[in-house]
Amino acid sequence: MAFRIAHLPVRLTAGAYILNSGLGKRGADADTAAYLHQAASRVFPTVRDMPPERFARLLSGSEIGLGAALLLPFVPSALVGAALTGFGAALLGHYFTEPGARMEDGIRPTPQGIGLAKDVWLVGMGLTLLIDGMRPPCPVR
Repeated sequence: MAFRIAHLPVRLTAGAYILNSGLGKRGADADTAAYLHQAASRVFPTVRDMPPERFARLLSGSEIGLGAALLLPFVPSALVGAALTGFGAALLGHYFTEPGARMEDGIRPTPQGIGLAKDVWLVGMGLTLLIDGMRPPCPVR
C-alpha cells in the first residue's frame, strides 16, 4: 500500500515520541530496569521470570524499532498501525493495573493516572493507521 501524506502527522509524532522513549531506556540502570519490569509484570505475568535488565533491553529495542518503523514511509501504514495499536494497548494495561491510577468508577483517571491514561491516544492513532492503511487507494479519475 502506498504511503499517504495524511498519515505523516500521526507517524511523525508517535514515531518520534516512541523512538525517544526507547533511546532513553538504553542502558537503563538497575533501579529503572526493576521499575519497568515490575510494572510490566502486573500486566504480563509471564514477564516475571525474565531478569529486569533483559526486559529493559527488550523494551528499549522494541520502542526503538516501532518508533523507527513509524518514521520510515516505506513501512506500510497498516503494519505500523497494528504494531502501534498493540503497543498502546499494552501501555493501557499498565493504566488499568497501576494502583491509584483510576477513580472509583474504574475508568476515569485520577490526577496521578492522567500520564498513563494518555496512552489511549496511541491506540487511536494505531487504529487510524491500521484501518486507513488497509483501504485501497482511490482510483485516479
